[in-house]
Amino acid sequence: MSELTDLSDLSELSEPPESSGPARRPGPTGPPGPAHEHAGTGVMAPPGDSLPMVAGAATAIAGVGAALALADIGSPLRAPFTLFFLIVAPACAVGAALRGLDPLSRAVVAAGGAVAVDLLVAQTMLALHAWTVRGGVAAVAAVSLLLFLLAHARRRRGRAAKSRAS
Repeated sequence: MSELTDLSDLSELSEPPESSGPARRPGPTGPPGPAHEHAGTGVMAPPGDSLPMVAGAATAIAGVGAALALADIGSPLRAPFTLFFLIVAPACAVGAALRGLDPLSRAVVAAGGAVAVDLLVAQTMLALHAWTVRGGVAAVAAVSLLLFLLAHARRRRGRAAKSRAS
């Protein structure tokens, strides 16, 4: 029992050996400084590398949620992943249309817009007596795709007009 409560040996596992030192990569603007290190560990935190990883994971979770709902696969992950898709897909589409706002305002408006899209789709399908879970997920995906494509087309048209003017 004393082996389980003695934690002094664990400190050797978590600390890097003093002789070799941690491997350091130079940052984009020069040698690494204390701003790029994790507190007291000496391990470099790559600046900005986590955002694409988080975005990719969120896209994968949303895609799995949509696929589980559309394929009608019974899984314990179906409900949370589908709910994640129903919030994230329209939020990303609304956020793509709001490029002029600061990031916090854009996130708040995109979240509100996502809830509004979900409610409008549900209300329309209920009023038409056409409500199904699969149909709701497909309709939210279609509306989100349409909003995203409209925002992308508007941005491209704005760039084309600026290039012709110069």
